[in-house]
Amino acid sequence: MTTTGTPGPTTAGPTTTGPDPHSPDTPRSATPLLVSTAAELRRASTSLLEAARSRRPADESLSLGLVPTMGGLHEGHAALARTARGKDDVVVASIFVNPLQFGDEADLERYPRTLEADLRLLGECGVDIVFAPTLEEMYPGGEPLVRVRAGSMGEVLEGASRPGHFDGVLTVVAKLLNLARPSTTAGYRAYFGQKDAQQLALIRRMVLDLNIPAGIEGVPTVRDQDGLALSSRNRFLGDAERRSALVLSRVLQELHDRALHGQPLDLSGARAKIGAEDGVRLDYLDVVEPLSFAVAGDAAGDAAGDGARVDAGHHADGPDPTLAVVAARVGAVRLIDNITLPRPE
Repeated sequence: MTTTGTPGPTTAGPTTTGPDPHSPDTPRSATPLLVSTAAELRRASTSLLEAARSRRPADESLSLGLVPTMGGLHEGHAALARTARGKDDVVVASIFVNPLQFGDEADLERYPRTLEADLRLLGECGVDIVFAPTLEEMYPGGEPLVRVRAGSMGEVLEGASRPGHFDGVLTVVAKLLNLARPSTTAGYRAYFGQKDAQQLALIRRMVLDLNIPAGIEGVPTVRDQDGLALSSRNRFLGDAERRSALVLSRVLQELHDRALHGQPLDLSGARAKIGAEDGVRLDYLDVVEPLSFAVAGDAAGDAAGDGARVDAGHHADGPDPTLAVVAARVGAVRLIDNITLPRPE
């Protein structure tokens, strides 16, 4: 999930006057309808799509947008919801803290649960329905015996650092895509952030490989003014840790500028710069192909014997941009980020 920004308003019909109800810029204050079961979700989305159909010309297609989240929402999630609101007639957001993707029980327990604040934010973004299922609703009878496997694409980088993580992600996303699928002939899209680039690539691959009838839309990373990528985990950073965390976006931007001007990337130097920052422990910094997450071009071809950890030279040959991806612990908080590396000017 090609990335897309927030589009302009879409016209609801030839006689529409006043604010466009589908525009992400239209002020919102209503609380979304909160449902907790698959049956409630299906009834609510069907009703809203039928109501939308009654207001639209017969030859215009309808669509439903799904924004899967685990809650603890911030402006990055808001960007997903606003993008969906600008494209779709009905917008559903899900809030479910998925235990299958946590390898550490303490990390699962620590994940922020802020349902009331999340509902307010989603209402302001124009979300129609919030699906907040219980654990039993999502996994009747306990953890599923059959799961989606991420395969080799999910065993590198984040997958190597968090074994089984992407199996859990893909399993819950496959279930959510099935549960929220419109019962009518409406189009169907789901929205994910580009910040979680490997997750996005895997979801796109799963939808392709398993013939799941849903479009996957990537939404650009949202950053604070200081450059730090928004994350639900940022709230756990102390002031000094937050300042140290800025080295991640700073180094990524330097790699971007080097690629733009056709200069050697010098990944070893970039890794050393991150490792020298107080309180920061680098997990990985690599350059990958954004669709397969294979180590890209020169980064894979160096003969230094360090596999994915060797220096990249100039930007990898090929028609498409590559992606610089980074993960590090800042204090006790694990952060990830990425940036597209352009072709040289």
